[in-house]
Amino acid sequence: MKFKLSIPVLILLTGCQMTPKDRSNDEQTTITPVVAQSQEASNKESGLDSITEKNIAKLIIAEDVTVEPIDNVWVRISEQMTIPIPDNARIAKHRNWYLKHPQHLKTVSQRAEPFLYLIVEELERRNLPLELALLPVVESAFDPFAYSHGSASGMWQFVPGTAKRFGLEQNWWYDGRRDVLASTSAALTYMEYLNRRFKGDWLHALASYNSGEGRVGRSIKRNQKAGLPTDFWSLSLPKETEAYVPKLLALADILKNPEKYNVTLPVIDNEPAIQQVDVNSQIDLALAADLAGMDVAQLQRLNPGFNQWATAPDGPHTLLIPNENVEKFKTALAKTDTKGRLNWVRYKVKSGDSLSEVAQNYNTSSKIIASVNNLDSSMIKIGQALLIPMAAKELDYYKFSESSRITRRQEKPAGRFKIVHKVQSGDNLWDISRAYKVNYKSLAKWNNIAPKDALKINQKLVVWQGKKQGSANGKGIMRNITYKVRQGDSLARIANKFNVRIKDLVRWNGLAHQKYIQPGQALRLYIDVTKVNT
Repeated sequence: MKFKLSIPVLILLTGCQMTPKDRSNDEQTTITPVVAQSQEASNKESGLDSITEKNIAKLIIAEDVTVEPIDNVWVRISEQMTIPIPDNARIAKHRNWYLKHPQHLKTVSQRAEPFLYLIVEELERRNLPLELALLPVVESAFDPFAYSHGSASGMWQFVPGTAKRFGLEQNWWYDGRRDVLASTSAALTYMEYLNRRFKGDWLHALASYNSGEGRVGRSIKRNQKAGLPTDFWSLSLPKETEAYVPKLLALADILKNPEKYNVTLPVIDNEPAIQQVDVNSQIDLALAADLAGMDVAQLQRLNPGFNQWATAPDGPHTLLIPNENVEKFKTALAKTDTKGRLNWVRYKVKSGDSLSEVAQNYNTSSKIIASVNNLDSSMIKIGQALLIPMAAKELDYYKFSESSRITRRQEKPAGRFKIVHKVQSGDNLWDISRAYKVNYKSLAKWNNIAPKDALKINQKLVVWQGKKQGSANGKGIMRNITYKVRQGDSLARIANKFNVRIKDLVRWNGLAHQKYIQPGQALRLYIDVTKVNT
């Protein structure tokens, strides 16, 4: 635990650097700093040659000094912040926003509560500015499940490329960008690199964390070439980045001066709230929660790096557990055989099965089934027996798994009429959005994905439309279908049959440079089945 010394201690320690000129007359005694003496003379006169840490400790004890513990992590942060905060309009703008939205700060504090102590410990271990503990507030409002339009994920908002660069693994089971400990370590390593890259300028480093070191570096070079200042405030950067650093400094200012701004953040105890426990094998999260005597949703909130209903087969095999549940969990875990930590089902391959379809039906991946069953390829044979790991509970029981989070997002109304689109080969977000006449960024948001994310065949996307489409009774049913061209068909005839436009048929199927369609050719159509002309 961190401590702070009371005023008498500061006076005592300061006295070790002062030399009294005359002790005979207290009223006329002056204290003069030792400035121009040799080191030896200085030490002799002041007594510094005999002062060690132990002696100082004895002096403190002899003076009956009170050492006050810091019991709030927010205070621990505020008392060690070192980055200067200028008084300018850009900072004031964001400071005013935070002050007008106190509930936002309370929500952030509640989300940060389990993790903030561990983040501060790591910052102090690396001797980094404590202001960096505020980065997740600006990046994600301390939401480890946050996912941005630019494919950034986790409380530190890593994009896939940067995550890979700093050693964060990403696969079907696990995303290190959302693993609180792994992503914190990677983020601080990244900040250390950026600080070295910009020769100790933390504002340049912070700006680079947001917009990239290349962009900040180019802006600095432009200013140098033009004979302009190169400090952060003088650089031309994207609007988001120009707001990013002031947001963090505004937060730091509020945290430093809570009384001045009449702000009270919920207290976060200055001690660990959670512990990391090594499970040593893959485990169903529902079972782990049961062994720990806690709710599975709470366990998932503490361990957001796991995408699915279990930890990853190849690791990591660690879980963050609340302090009060650790001993119970360890005791129960020791009594649970590793083979009993997952449910397994034996599946017999049927005619028409494919490995991807079997994996989808059991909410797992082709790669996992292939690995478990020692398959050299995705080819499977009728009658072949496959061993498949299976969730112990219904999938919606795992409230913070990737599929459950997507389902909740898709069910949140964003229009009057919901359409479900099943992804087919060749589909992309842009074409689907044009087919349904919606904004592609909105389409991504409705489905909790980023606009650049790759789509998977048979993936279900929700499309919201402001006005109901379809029949007179307002119950239009939109579907995407594959139509096989017949003898005598033409684009005009097909368009008329399905009540769509010829130019849409051409666009959906990339027929702009194709004069004719051939019998047997497959065409993709997006139709309202209530408007088909039979």
